[in-house]
Amino acid sequence: MREAVAFDENVGTTGSLGGTTFAWVERHACRAQWIYQSGNEAVQAARLAGRHVFKIKVRSCASTRAITTAYRMRDTRRGLPNGVDSDTLPGNRWDVKEVDAITDRQWVYLTVEGEVVS
Repeated sequence: MREAVAFDENVGTTGSLGGTTFAWVERHACRAQWIYQSGNEAVQAARLAGRHVFKIKVRSCASTRAITTAYRMRDTRRGLPNGVDSDTLPGNRWDVKEVDAITDRQWVYLTVEGEVVS
């Protein structure tokens, strides 16, 4: 596995005046394999709209099985070394669209769509 990825959760904190502020917090970093996603209508529609869709394979553990579609994935080997605006976490951002943690006991497969700016 050559690629380095990290998974972030959007966590809200309540301020002194009762307002909620959301920030991304890194929950897990690991090595991954990127698998080119081809074929179905949803993937082709995303490509026509200029979005990339990939399947990601990561080793199964408690942290990777806890990933949900509310998380985002960052490619920490490429792009944005200082983050974007107030989000200082490095790497390109991808939306997690689907998580398969039950098909294979050794691996968790994720479908990601991206690259996301926020």
